[in-house]
Amino acid sequence: MVRALFRAAAKSTATSQVKLSHEPDLVARARELAAGFAERAPAHDREASFPFENFQELSEAGLLALTVPAALGGVGAGATEAARILGIVGKADPSTALVLSMHYINHLVMARSERWPGRLARKLAKETVDGIALINALRVEPELGSPARGGLPATIARRTETAWRLTGRKIYSTGAPILKWYAVWARTDERDLRVGQFLVPAGLPGTRIVETWDHLGLRASGSHDVILEDVAVPLDHEIDVRKPEEWRGPDVTQAAVQAVFLGSIYDGIARAARDWLIGFLRERVPASLGAPLATLPRAQEILGAMQARLAVNARLIASFAGDFDDGVALSVSEANVIKLTVTNNAVAVVEDALSLTSNHGLSRANPLERHYRDVLCGRVHTPQDDSIRVSLGRAALGL
Repeated sequence: MVRALFRAAAKSTATSQVKLSHEPDLVARARELAAGFAERAPAHDREASFPFENFQELSEAGLLALTVPAALGGVGAGATEAARILGIVGKADPSTALVLSMHYINHLVMARSERWPGRLARKLAKETVDGIALINALRVEPELGSPARGGLPATIARRTETAWRLTGRKIYSTGAPILKWYAVWARTDERDLRVGQFLVPAGLPGTRIVETWDHLGLRASGSHDVILEDVAVPLDHEIDVRKPEEWRGPDVTQAAVQAVFLGSIYDGIARAARDWLIGFLRERVPASLGAPLATLPRAQEILGAMQARLAVNARLIASFAGDFDDGVALSVSEANVIKLTVTNNAVAVVEDALSLTSNHGLSRANPLERHYRDVLCGRVHTPQDDSIRVSLGRAALGL
């Protein structure tokens, strides 16, 4: 019954999208909030402080429940609408958008997964509808790096008669200061070991956050380390735990929405850089020129190249997200190509903007240097550029 409810919610995505397309207030709310996010973003970046107030406002606007199925009280949005909202928020404050994207991804995967326990999924959906209850998957470890490159986690889940007891250290735990739930990637201590996710409530005895995040970009994302020391969670908080060889098949849903959502955030950063550049070119009048920089053919050509890259991004994001919502069969390799192309186009757009601004672009008095630091993070998000290209090359060679 529970699985049927979630399948019905997922199948109703197209209907929800039609409904949402006639409700511009959702996008209007996001744009209104984004104006405040953008005003606060420079201070949060400089101080590496977490934007708690942004999530309070997102919750009050109903946007934290965007990808929660409508049957469970959420908005019921699919990838198209979520990508649009993330693009708006990413343009204003990409750190906020990154935390939000991980939350959205988990709820979309939850709604479509046959393996998520229905009771837990319903519980998390209700909490998200009722208040601020964000979730993220904690997977990366100091020794393991990204699980996408293979290997077993060092985090151990030890089964007792009454609970699973987890011990380990997770790094790059985006949103750590505000998360209510951790989906922790761990291996069991069983003779025939298994690997998978365990749902851990934040703040349990034995959990603590070590504030290690001091990064070049996305400084307000709170991507700190999370330590688990013999943390007891109920036995029924096992989400999806399998033999290691059973994880070799890729999760198309996860890869597809991650590609679209991350792409939307970095595309948003590039659009913020483009908008600032247009103002700079119009207003900057060098004495040697006696006219705005906007009158120079070189400036017009470079801006035109930026526009072309952004147009490609818009088409790729909209088309791929639409296919996902329409139930078109997608592949992990195609999702990875979307991520690779959109994020590198975004980086190139900001680099082009810098080429026209000289020292002004790198001054901390202007936002372009922050946009540049933020957009560079797109290249290190899983899957990284090199692993995507190697995988595509091997496939072309039949290896």
